[in-house]
Amino acid sequence: MKTSVGERLFGCMVLPGFVALLMPLVFFDMYWGHELWGGFAPAWPGGGYFFAGTVGALVPMVLLAWVAPLTRMNWKKSKARSLAWAAASLPGLAAGYLVAGVISTTVRPKRRRNWDSDCYSEGGPCWVHVHYPWLWVVGLASTFAAAALLITLLVKLSRKTPPTGPSTSGPEAGPTPRSASGTGGRRPPA
Repeated sequence: MKTSVGERLFGCMVLPGFVALLMPLVFFDMYWGHELWGGFAPAWPGGGYFFAGTVGALVPMVLLAWVAPLTRMNWKKSKARSLAWAAASLPGLAAGYLVAGVISTTVRPKRRRNWDSDCYSEGGPCWVHVHYPWLWVVGLASTFAAAALLITLLVKLSRKTPPTGPSTSGPEAGPTPRSASGTGGRRPPA
């Protein structure tokens, strides 16, 4: 079976593309993770748990901001408009990366032997779980609450359809007394 140049190029770009998608999360963890949970989250109004609740509530919102423009794309109708909708979804994708980066900075290494001093330093994943042991519960609960609220809002908005005018396709006219066949001016069935 012969493969085209485009298929080979796509095959060669899968791994670098995957790495390019993961690198922002790695850089976020390396450069801002400790400062975020060690300094910013405790200073958040309500402390670290409220910060986790805020981040959890942002998860369905950024997902909606990313996906909603993509649902309006129709390549068969207009490629330019579809590209514009794809571009409109990019801020939601960037916000999703930011929220995923905040969440990923709290993930402890799987093996306990990998919990080095960096893990326990202020703002590190082990430090976060010692100071905020129920962080994941708060984040998950706020994610579900925000998702339920968004779904309820979307259902209510979808039920509010604008009133439509009178229908142009009404019922068929009944027979009139003046028609010879009693069919109201229509042809009798054959």
